[in-house]
Amino acid sequence: MSRFSFLRGERGEHLVALQFVIFFGFIVTPAWNPLVTPGLLEMLAPLRWPALLLCWGAALALGIFGALHIRDYLTPLPYPVDHNQLVKHGAYARVRHPLYSSQLFAAAGWVLFTLSLSHLLILILGFVFFDYKASKEEAWLSERHPEYAAYASQVRKLIPWIY
Repeated sequence: MSRFSFLRGERGEHLVALQFVIFFGFIVTPAWNPLVTPGLLEMLAPLRWPALLLCWGAALALGIFGALHIRDYLTPLPYPVDHNQLVKHGAYARVRHPLYSSQLFAAAGWVLFTLSLSHLLILILGFVFFDYKASKEEAWLSERHPEYAAYASQVRKLIPWIY
């Protein structure tokens, strides 16, 4: 492997770079929704706060437990490390990609709290992106783990019990 082989993106390097662009784009994008007034935000406050806390709680749980259960194989790249084992317990028994899910749940919480259309658009883009990235990762995992297809048929990809 050459010194600059990462430029070819054979292990998903470009996907990691794009993930950071989407992540930071979400953070720096101002909340925008011309239909939302301060009065509406105040009226919906009893719903917005629990939605935020529920989504962020799910994001924290999926992120922390997902990272703990895969800690020996964790890498920023979607390409699995050579010594990886298929993890099917803990957070991985609920969703196949809990680290991706955690970012989507955190973003969804912010969208529900702010009612921002600009952030909703980025969340949709992020969902499509993570679905694609997860599919690439799953293709590589299927090559290494013949039992991956059975696991994938039992556990949802990004949203527990839904998708």
